[in-house]
Amino acid sequence: MAGQIDIDDQASFTNLGPGEVLDSIPDEADSGFHPLSADGLVPISQGNPEYNIITACFLAGLGPLADGTAIVSVLKNSTGSCSTKAKFIAFRAFMEAVARKNGGVANVKYGWFPGSKEEIKRIISLGFSGREVEKFANEATSHGVGVHLVPSNIPLAAALGAEPDEEGLRHLLLCRVIQGNPEKIVSGSRQMYPSSSEFHSGVDDLLSPRHYIIWSCSMNAYLLPSYAVTFRSPHLIPRGIGLCPRPGSTWVSFAALLSILSESLDPPRMNMILKTYSEFRRREVRRDKLVRKMREVAGDDLLKHIIKRYRGADRVIT
Repeated sequence: MAGQIDIDDQASFTNLGPGEVLDSIPDEADSGFHPLSADGLVPISQGNPEYNIITACFLAGLGPLADGTAIVSVLKNSTGSCSTKAKFIAFRAFMEAVARKNGGVANVKYGWFPGSKEEIKRIISLGFSGREVEKFANEATSHGVGVHLVPSNIPLAAALGAEPDEEGLRHLLLCRVIQGNPEKIVSGSRQMYPSSSEFHSGVDDLLSPRHYIIWSCSMNAYLLPSYAVTFRSPHLIPRGIGLCPRPGSTWVSFAALLSILSESLDPPRMNMILKTYSEFRRREVRRDKLVRKMREVAGDDLLKHIIKRYRGADRVIT
């Protein structure tokens, strides 16, 4: 599997002005099957440079789980409707305002946001709401109370967090994120606003962030949904196969554990676990070998910490 690909490093993305990202694309429209539809979303076809970059970035970030994962569609948010155009104009205004305050740099990145089909359609049409803040507020590994996104080059955690629809398809938003001057937010923090006027957003790590946190007070100013990706993966099963199969016990499923581990482990170590997990899903190895591999690579201290935090929050992951 190829190494990670960062959308923010791609010239065809980073060299675009903010208006060009949302230009309508009638010549590249794809009339194929698109299960996710909402006002303003325009399908783009294979062979389109944006399609190629987004899908390459997504699949590379899945590591071994990319095998068997199929991209069903990529949709682009266009300025075809008045409301979408107004959102774009507002986003550009906030980007320029943050840049003036932050030494000329708005620090705009791309980030993945996972959700159900209906949730993503609602965000495209109406914007982010308190629901998207609340879904992270009670997570044991959350970094503050805000909308959490995953950097474009590590989509695994987002993919694991996407809810399958009635057809077994999962959906992600790829958003432009105005970070400005971010501050570090520790895991488990209940912070809801910038700690001072100096900061605009939050991250879990200033040097190598795995979480972008946008506060509710600025979520529809600093976030702009740009693309919607629909995919199917046989490896991302509904939560239910866990580390402790006793009915009624407090336990963490493999799916939930992989999602959390992806936030803490570097790609080489995460891929070692994912390779064994893929073999487990194909019934080539037993459950005990997968558990041993997790313990070997992640270490007992990290695994115990994860399970303890979930139990401390009275969570049962099933």
